[in-house]
Amino acid sequence: MEKQTKRAFIQTEIITSQPQVTVTSFTVSSGSTDWSSGVCDCCDDCGICLCGTFIPCVLGCKVAQDHDETCCLPFLPGAMVALRTSIRNKYQINGTLCDDWLIMSCLAPCGLCQMAREQKMRG
Repeated sequence: MEKQTKRAFIQTEIITSQPQVTVTSFTVSSGSTDWSSGVCDCCDDCGICLCGTFIPCVLGCKVAQDHDETCCLPFLPGAMVALRTSIRNKYQINGTLCDDWLIMSCLAPCGLCQMAREQKMRG
């Protein structure tokens, strides 16, 4: 019987370039903004100003409806603070619940006009 010899072939692969590392970078921004107008900038829109001054219940109903809420919302205790907070969150506006409460407790007509101007500006 003949001896069979097994030959091992070593195949070598020649590497001509090093593997490359891919770096992906992301910039994360909070996307937060400020109100488009100040709380006391009521005269920026005279129609909203007049409505907020003489018939704020009508303006409150419009702001609530434009925010997909019931027209009765302005007549519920504390609801305008909640509405302001919801609008602020929807448009990613900087602020706190405490700010919302202070404005709607101390400057309610001005705060209402500011919300109406914001909705009008942002469509």
